[in-house]
Parts: sequence; C-alpha cells; structure tokens
Amino acid sequence: MNSQCSERTEDAAERLADGGGTDLATEVFVTHRNLLFTVAYELLGSAADAEDVLQETWLRWVGVDLTTVREHRAYLVRITTRQALGRLRTLGRRKESYVGSWLPEPLLTTPDVAEDVELADSVSTAMLLVLETLTPTERAVFVLREVFDLGYDEIAASVDKSPDAVRQIAHRARAHVAARRPRGTVSPAETRDALDAFRRAVETGDLQTLVDILAPDVVLLGDGGGVKQAVLRPIVGADKVSRLLVGGMRKTGAISLRPAQINAGPALIIHLDGELDTVVTAHVENGRITGLYAVRNPEKLSHMARETALRR
Repeated sequence: MNSQCSERTEDAAERLADGGGTDLATEVFVTHRNLLFTVAYELLGSAADAEDVLQETWLRWVGVDLTTVREHRAYLVRITTRQALGRLRTLGRRKESYVGSWLPEPLLTTPDVAEDVELADSVSTAMLLVLETLTPTERAVFVLREVFDLGYDEIAASVDKSPDAVRQIAHRARAHVAARRPRGTVSPAETRDALDAFRRAVETGDLQTLVDILAPDVVLLGDGGGVKQAVLRPIVGADKVSRLLVGGMRKTGAISLRPAQINAGPALIIHLDGELDTVVTAHVENGRITGLYAVRNPEKLSHMARETALRR
C-alpha cells in the first residue's frame, strides 16, 4: 500500500473509531458525486436512471467498512458501474418497446463542462447514440478507459472480467466507435453559428435558407416517447426535413426558440405557449447541420430546470 493510501486508511480508521463512519461516508460520497453521476449518465444516457443508480450506490457505500477501502474513488466507481450495468440491461429491454426513436435525456450543463473537450464530446447526443450501439460491457469498458482513463485492472474489477479480457474488449469497442463516431472536430462557435442560422430560418419560415444550412443527407430524429407527437422514424434529406419543420411551425401556437448549453454544446430550447416543449441538439460538419435530435418526451425534460455539473 502506498503512503497516500495508507494515510487515507488510517484517517478513516480514526474517524470510524470516533463514531464518524457515516459522516466520513457522506463526505467521500459528496466529494465524488458529480463524477459518479457522469459515469452513470454516460453508461445509461438517462439522467433519471443515473440518479437512481447513485441512490443504489449510496445505499451500498454506507454499508462498507471504510477501513478496508484503499481508494475511495475507485471503489465508488466500481459500485456505480456495476449498478449501472444492471440497469443498462433493463433499459435495453425497455427500449425494445419504446415508441419511436429513443434519444438520450438532455442535460442543461454548466459552462465549465464545455471547457473539457474530451468530456464534452463524450456526452454529446451524437456520441451517446454511438455508445448505444455497443454491448453493455463494451460501453462500460470504453467509457471507463477512454473518458475516465481508468487502468485495465480497475475496469476489470468493475465489469467482472480479467484484465486481459478487458484489453480485448477495449480494443473491439474503440474500433466499433471509431467506425461510427462523427468525423472531424467542430468548434462550439461553428455549431452555434449553424444553429443561429437554423433558428432564424425556422422562425421566419425561410425554406431556402433552411435547406442551405442543412447538409443534403441530414437526419432528423424525434423522441416523443409515445406521449408527445414526434417523427416515429428518422427523416433523411434537407428538403424533407426543412419542409417538415416549416410546416410544423405554421400549425403551432406561440412558439419561441432560444439558445442554450445542452450536453456541453450549443443547442436550442423550444417553448410552446410559454411552456417547455422541445430540446434540440445538433451535429455540424463543414458549417452544415448533419444531425438534428429533438426530444419532446416530458419525462426526459425534467433536468432542464437546473444546470447539471459533470466531472471526470
């Protein structure tokens, strides 16, 4: 055991002996809470389920003898990952009967998240959709290795695999993601400019400008969850997408589109008759929008009332 770990264990032992076990457990959990939420969210794509995973993690954490834990952060990440994997498999069954496209739950993120470029990319809607194409174990290994830079031994303990097996899974997951992830790096400013032009074209009903800002093979995905009206299948092509959007605007009541920082990137929040109705995120390449992701399912908009801090 290194000196730092030894000091932590001795400190934990002293505080537990003084009857401060629960206080110490709470202090450690709160210190790492944002990190644990980020791990769970990246594995699940659902803030509500990530919160449930944190609750389950806490209940197990307070039952742990902290004098036996050498590294609190690693131990908590291990519990969180295991709980999230169990829930991810349940979510997979739920998604099979989901009405229409399933999109990640949008988060109103704090400004500092965008400053961590790798973290911002990992929580973007486009990237979370790529992670959906991995198996649960592949997703956990990829996220823990590529986003949180955990060692293979640590990951192995979290997913109940040998370190050698984890290396193979990581290699396979990296290749899978590389073949599917959005290509190129786009600055937030470029995305913001494209969304501003998109917003003005939609608000004015300028069909030609809208077609021009959309890539020819743009894809629109909508998530109403069977509760709100949304496109049930992907809409492909600038002409189809622009006509759908302009036509939809003409049929609605008082509508407003305002910029926001969603999942660490520029996005739009749509209010209808003063009420939150839709969150739109986008992927941009070469100044044009290649992907539009519109979440209307009210159950997925509950975290839009406050900013969420993400950490790694």
